[in-house]
Amino acid sequence: MAEEKKAPIGVWTTVKPFVNGGASGMLATCVIQPIDMIKVRIQLGQGSAASITTNMLKNEGFGAFYKGLSAGLLRQATYTTARLGSFKLLTAKAIESNDGKPLPLYQKALCGLTAGAIGACVGSPADLALIRMQADNTLPLAQRRNYTNAFHALYRISADEGVLALWKGCGPTVVRAMALNMGMLASYDQSAEYMRDNLGLGEMSTVVGASAVSGFCAAACSLPFDFVKTQIQKMQPDAQGKYPYTGSLDCAMKTLKEGGPLKFYSGFPVYCVRIAPHVMMTWIFLNQITKLQKKIGM
Repeated sequence: MAEEKKAPIGVWTTVKPFVNGGASGMLATCVIQPIDMIKVRIQLGQGSAASITTNMLKNEGFGAFYKGLSAGLLRQATYTTARLGSFKLLTAKAIESNDGKPLPLYQKALCGLTAGAIGACVGSPADLALIRMQADNTLPLAQRRNYTNAFHALYRISADEGVLALWKGCGPTVVRAMALNMGMLASYDQSAEYMRDNLGLGEMSTVVGASAVSGFCAAACSLPFDFVKTQIQKMQPDAQGKYPYTGSLDCAMKTLKEGGPLKFYSGFPVYCVRIAPHVMMTWIFLNQITKLQKKIGM
């Protein structure tokens, strides 16, 4: 009987980082979705943040800011669940191998890169659905896909383009996720250690300060890859059936030739405003969820 009682505890210990990571990411997405919508439209060349906001409110209504929310939540339920859970397990194993000592920054970065790749592979279909739903109203009426929700989008993509099309743009998605998570996860742990051990900050101050550093690093590292990923995922064939880009490298080279290096940072202020608060709230929600679980003995 004693052995039977230990089994569920072991299972919960294993899945807990994944459950907590997904829950914190989904809560953060509910707050950040409108900013993410504006960011995508800036990258699609629809104008400045102010003009896009004004036009959306005037022509589409407030609900347009939450178009694609179901896909965004599904993305967090897959992508963030996988990446944060994987990062916790990877760092725990690395610390164990390091005799319990804190990990150096390069090992944290490697754990972040690996966790980002795992999360991106799992979450790529939901990410594709999210990008297409957010970009749909920017297309001519004849080209709009009119997905009603994330699951309808996944079904239509599978039926019309094949199951493997769900991973269209997976390459740049994985690379972007690796860059983002290297910046986000490694910088958070490193900043938290410094603020707690060297500056003597309290728990909440440490979480807020480290999450702010984490958000900025995530945005700076990932925006070029996010720009390429967005262009690949939203592209449509012309009248002859030819796509504007043959792949992420072709997209990057053409973008560099046409707009220079700064083109990759189009919409950086809005992107940073979108990424940093989402990262901050994800860490804060994760901290609060963990504290609540400890309080109730989970």
